[in-house]
Amino acid sequence: MEHVYLDHAATSPMHPEVAEAMLPYMTEIFGNPSSIHSFGRQARHALDVARRTLANSISARESEIIFTSGGTEADNLAILGVAAANSHKGKHIITTEIEHHAVLHVCERLEKQGYEVSYLPVNEYGQVTVEQVQQALRDDTILVTIMYGNNEVGTIQPISKIGELLRDHQAYFHTDAVQAYGTLSIDVNSLYIDLLSVSGHKINGPKGFGFLYVKQGTLLEPIFYGGEQEKKRRAGTENIASAVGMAKAVELSQQTMQERTGFYQACKKKLLATFDAAGIAYEINGSHNESLPHILNVAFPKTRVEAMLVNLDLAGIAVSSGSACTAGSIEPSHVLVAMFGKNSERILSSIRFSFGLHNSLDEIERAANEVVSVVRRLVTV
Repeated sequence: MEHVYLDHAATSPMHPEVAEAMLPYMTEIFGNPSSIHSFGRQARHALDVARRTLANSISARESEIIFTSGGTEADNLAILGVAAANSHKGKHIITTEIEHHAVLHVCERLEKQGYEVSYLPVNEYGQVTVEQVQQALRDDTILVTIMYGNNEVGTIQPISKIGELLRDHQAYFHTDAVQAYGTLSIDVNSLYIDLLSVSGHKINGPKGFGFLYVKQGTLLEPIFYGGEQEKKRRAGTENIASAVGMAKAVELSQQTMQERTGFYQACKKKLLATFDAAGIAYEINGSHNESLPHILNVAFPKTRVEAMLVNLDLAGIAVSSGSACTAGSIEPSHVLVAMFGKNSERILSSIRFSFGLHNSLDEIERAANEVVSVVRRLVTV
């Protein structure tokens, strides 16, 4: 059976060139970058080159990049670090109801420590408005954390407008860009972003590696303690091999961004055209215009997501119902609940398709035809 992987928003396969770039740093160049001898200096040079590549990709300074173990740690460091360092200015935080749990669970933890968090609702497209942020903003607000593009439905938030709003306010602006990075061009300066989280395995890089951009001058307390790595902001011996791999993945993603965007849009059109030709009922979740190119979330009325996923998996089609971090949960998607309400049928019948490396339009057509077959079978049951 030919298997088709359409769950790249959960994780993506490592690019062969990334694996090739990493190999020498797992076998030959193994020094600790904090060591002053030649082995350490060799490792330090590789780390510096990788940091420069990551910084350039978002128009940041090298000193503003903190290596982390991935997007979750980057989100945690941004929120907990800012909260701890700025509590003397206030204890109010603004976020949205559709954030990744790496943000929501941290905010819930801070609430138990005396912080106040405003969770902004979203419209039926999964968006907040800059007016909502402005209305929630207070003199004691110290952080606004709003994701760039949603991991379940792909909706892009008005990041530039929010950044502009916060320019003259004490609150720092953090965005979880884990899904947007590598698919959209991001300039942290023109967007007035203070902190930005990225994960390597979403862009065909290594798992367990990412970075947090922290604008120069931002007050941030570390959440790990030990050595003085990352300018005392993130203790622990640096993961050289993964840093090199991440840099290669970033180079490749920057070089192919326009080409991939066009291909992802073609994938969406192919899926939907096949559904239309077959005459099955479906509804798109999320914004039609302001959406990440590689994510398409679709509701199929009168079906159930569990049956859809099992039947598609048996047919060799790998898709998901949303965030991989909640794949084992029986709870409905908090993103879809925020968009449509807890009684909406959509939260029980929605599937996420996400495209990436190694996909082809022939694969997309096969997957679409399998979806049609499964939907017809389930609706008539």
